[in-house]
Amino acid sequence: MPIARPLIAALLTLGLSAGFAQARDWSHVRIATEGAYPPFNSTTPDGRVIGYEPDLLKSVCDRLKITCDTIVQDWDGLIPGLKAGKFDAIMSGMSITPKRLETIAFTVPYSQSPTTFAVVADSPLAKMALTGADLSLADKDAAAAKLGPLRDALKGKTVGVQVSTIQADLMAQYLPGVELRSYKTNNEVALDLQAGRVDAWIGSQTNLSASVKATKGELVYAGPLFRDGLLGQGSAMGLRKEDADLKVLLDKGLAEAMADGTAQKLSTQWFGFDVVPH
Repeated sequence: MPIARPLIAALLTLGLSAGFAQARDWSHVRIATEGAYPPFNSTTPDGRVIGYEPDLLKSVCDRLKITCDTIVQDWDGLIPGLKAGKFDAIMSGMSITPKRLETIAFTVPYSQSPTTFAVVADSPLAKMALTGADLSLADKDAAAAKLGPLRDALKGKTVGVQVSTIQADLMAQYLPGVELRSYKTNNEVALDLQAGRVDAWIGSQTNLSASVKATKGELVYAGPLFRDGLLGQGSAMGLRKEDADLKVLLDKGLAEAMADGTAQKLSTQWFGFDVVPH
């Protein structure tokens, strides 16, 4: 669900009126990221974490005058590590979903993108059914009824997906008959797709865009643009539910970065288009 401008204004007002009366001292915050989900976040050979999220995080922390340390953590260990107190927040392209909201809280979203497939350009799947069409999952039955041609196109094919993601949930719920191969990182999926070990890769369009762009035409988007439903309300920072004061603080910093155009500028720099909810 996009963030309306009045909501951003309300968040700014809330941050000011709250006076930052906090139960804990949040002058030093530990933020976990996967460091392997470009262009949201990735790790350079010399160990630096770069991307849209690290740059946005720096802007947020500078505004709030707090010190933020980045910790690299495998994707499937992010939520367990947060709950165990290994770090204070997650910033790793994590979507707000009903399932995740059962265990953790989230800040306001700072990006929103549909889910789709990437395939090799000369594959028959490059022209698969529903390519480029918007498909809302808000009504589960209505969405499932439209997917017959897609199921037919993927019959006998293997789709790669990162483990413990909303895309894995989508495949299990809407395309359960399709052979699925799970990977720890999306980089591994991309390599296997190019090597012909899987026929398609499902992921957020923002993440797929890095590989589609880097291959200069070898990989292309295919299939529908899935939105809504189990895919959630956009990507946000994950927090422990009991740290409501930290949520107020980070919401304020994110709202300011979106209100003055900083987030949009960074989005265009890293993705080539605006992913910030409006």
